[in-house]
Amino acid sequence: MDGCTVKVVDADRVAAVHERMPPAEDLTDTADVFGLLADPNRLRLLVALLDGELCVCDLAAVTGQSESAVSHALRLLRAHRIVAARRAGRMAYYRLEDPHVRMLLDLALAHTEHTDALHPEREGTT
Repeated sequence: MDGCTVKVVDADRVAAVHERMPPAEDLTDTADVFGLLADPNRLRLLVALLDGELCVCDLAAVTGQSESAVSHALRLLRAHRIVAARRAGRMAYYRLEDPHVRMLLDLALAHTEHTDALHPEREGTT
């Protein structure tokens, strides 16, 4: 069967889901957050910050990235309020912005630890 034979099967459920659906702009902003988390290098930085704040030099050392790449990623993450910075003289120390970011990371990491994901999109890309 290639399609639905009726437009709506459960009208009450469809109405309830439609009612709680966030506005399009909020969904776009949420998708942007997941897009930021989708980059493995940015994700490494965020996982490093789960243990507390670190400066650019330490983040570069922990993640194996250049200081320039770390700075660029942090600027992007900071602009989207994923991380925050604290200045101490000439040094800037970065931390996760709020508990929601930590929760997203913790949940995503826990999910990948207990599942064996299939990756059909990666087939033939080794």
